[in-house]
Amino acid sequence: MAGTRTYGNLIAWQKGIDLVAEVYRETKDWPREEMFGLTSQVRQAAVLIPSNIAEGHGRIGPKAFVHHLSIAHGSLCEAKTQLRIARRLDFVNDAIFDGLLRQTAEVGRLLQGLIRSLR
Repeated sequence: MAGTRTYGNLIAWQKGIDLVAEVYRETKDWPREEMFGLTSQVRQAAVLIPSNIAEGHGRIGPKAFVHHLSIAHGSLCEAKTQLRIARRLDFVNDAIFDGLLRQTAEVGRLLQGLIRSLR
């Protein structure tokens, strides 16, 4: 699909994996009482981004792929919202927050470009 043999070749998927790794690194020191709250939610939202790219790539036809890319974009927006909440609660400092937002913006641009290329 989209001129690639595997989803692993897609830069959007690769950058999504990078974002997941960074979210996990940065959330490991969040308050313990958030382990099943905000920590779990932001990790899950981040994981769903490359997961939906991969699942959509494995589906038959560009329409199904675009659908899953849209879901991935929704998960990206969810993760950004949760990171903003974490910043508001002082779970992350400005420098870390800004870095995470740059990563989410890059993944968002890549997703939008991939969606445009398939439509």
